Amino acid sequence: MKTIFHEDFFQVYTTDPAAAPGRMEAIVAAVDDVAEFVTARPADEKALAAIHTREHVARVQRSGPYALAVLAAGAAIQAADIALTEPAFALIRPPGHHASSDSAWGFCYFNNMAIAVDALKRRGAIQTAYILDIDLHFGDGTVNILSEKNYVSVYNVQAHDRQAYLDEIAREMDGCAADIIGISAGFDNHRDDWGGLLLTEDYTEIGCMVRNAARRCFGVLEGGYNHSVLGANVRALLQGLSAD
Repeated sequence: MKTIFHEDFFQVYTTDPAAAPGRMEAIVAAVDDVAEFVTARPADEKALAAIHTREHVARVQRSGPYALAVLAAGAAIQAADIALTEPAFALIRPPGHHASSDSAWGFCYFNNMAIAVDALKRRGAIQTAYILDIDLHFGDGTVNILSEKNYVSVYNVQAHDRQAYLDEIAREMDGCAADIIGISAGFDNHRDDWGGLLLTEDYTEIGCMVRNAARRCFGVLEGGYNHSVLGANVRALLQGLSAD
């Protein structure tokens, strides 16, 4: 599967868990045999301005890892664009689903997913989109930005039981008729991560369900902090998304 990545994402840019040393290395090593790496390119100013206020962009320029955050947003756009013809994954950091138009928290700076689907919509490549957020934490930024846009639905999985969690996704995918599905792919719900809920093979099942619901689909990395299982979990999702 085409996996958008850049060696700059290895950078330890701050002290939060999303920026921890070894996190991206663990994923790259685990997906090397199933990923076709594509070099990430930074998002342009127009893509940022379509989602975030000028003041927010300026704040990130002054006090955040601006170049890396712009590169992550650009990689998400690339993944969404590739997904028009085949599944893709943006292997990026910083994450983005806690970034609203004029604020951000939770290790996020720019909302990579919102920027990506908006870029497709603005150029007429899609009419509708669906965002499935499987991160442990509610993606408030994505909801804040996209909830008022009538072309996109955003769904955060809420179940606290493993089977109920998978059943909840199955129900959503059964009723999904969007042109494209984007997964805000957090892996911190794994049983050996903060959430303690899902098994590695569950990510393959999730990927398959999404793939069956929409041939146009892509994922964007959000959370996931136990390096010993994170790579295997990302690999499992990629295998599900690429399954026929």
